[in-house]
Amino acid sequence: MPKPQLFTPFKIRNLELENRITIAPMCTYSAVDGCMTDWHLIHLGQLALSGAGLLTIEATAVVPEGRITYGDVGLYDDATEQAMQRTLDSIRKWSDMPIAIQLAHAGRKASSDLPWLGGTQIAADHKHGWQTEAPSAVPFKSTDTVPTELTRERMNAIRDAFAEAAVRAGRIGIDAVQIHAAHGYLLHSFLSPLSNQRTDEYGGSLENRMRFPLEVFDAVRAAFPADKVVTVRVSATDWYENGWDIDQTIEFAKALELRGCDAINVSSGGLHADQAIPVSPSYQVPFARAVKATVKMPVVAVGLITEPAQAEAIIATGDADLVGLARTILYDPRWPWHAAAALGGEVSAAPQYHRSQPSTLKSLFKM
Repeated sequence: MPKPQLFTPFKIRNLELENRITIAPMCTYSAVDGCMTDWHLIHLGQLALSGAGLLTIEATAVVPEGRITYGDVGLYDDATEQAMQRTLDSIRKWSDMPIAIQLAHAGRKASSDLPWLGGTQIAADHKHGWQTEAPSAVPFKSTDTVPTELTRERMNAIRDAFAEAAVRAGRIGIDAVQIHAAHGYLLHSFLSPLSNQRTDEYGGSLENRMRFPLEVFDAVRAAFPADKVVTVRVSATDWYENGWDIDQTIEFAKALELRGCDAINVSSGGLHADQAIPVSPSYQVPFARAVKATVKMPVVAVGLITEPAQAEAIIATGDADLVGLARTILYDPRWPWHAAAALGGEVSAAPQYHRSQPSTLKSLFKM
């Protein structure tokens, strides 16, 4: 039986991945003043023992105002860096899985309550709230606080904060940085004409709307160690008329590749409150396929990838180079084990777990 493509190794720049399964960044809203807690050690620790090829830390704010909620992780001062360092040091004692981080700014969708408390935006003058900021003074919802339109000086400060966070990530040994330019957050809101209504050189044409996200990429690439990976996550479409779409995404991907982007993660949506998404298994894979047809850098497909055969088909047919799992692996943190069992692959497991290998699967675990 041929080895499943899902369990073949893959290399991005100098980063060696054992297989094509990546764990997507997933917010858990359990930090205190931006600092990781014991929750993150438990949560990330179990995922680091899952057998996936790469683990990505949740959306991590580069400035306090860039947090989605008051419970978001940050990497913007010594306290947040030290808390993350402690978490990573503990995980690395027991797992050699590469670890990436998603650097982010939530833009006009910031200052929100925790999802299980309703998730609505918190007013700037209330506890746990602050004034949001965006490329234009256009709120995400009509009931939201109108965001402050960013000045050029503030844009430069945010760009530099992304770079400083990348320096901190390199200092604590993070293997890769992913820049969050998707899901309606700050960089995506610069890209989309629905949210970017600026009249300066950062608004209007596609070239202008791409300008600030590309400046952020350049700053991060220059700040992070040259031998390490920098990638970008995009929304391929706003799922709304006259918004950001796949053709513009392709142009953005080409521009990123020219600047040395190592891979692109293709998601969708999140920018418009009235988006109409036809959700179904693999519903975002066609966007990954379209991007992959136009660039040479690796492409990651995401979105309702739940079944081993489904993931294998995405890789084997060349729709994408890697798959990203989010809710799927929260539900089943041993999903890579079960996928390897179903497809006839091999997967790494901690030696403490080797005795759990089923008697009918003599070569499931790499030993």
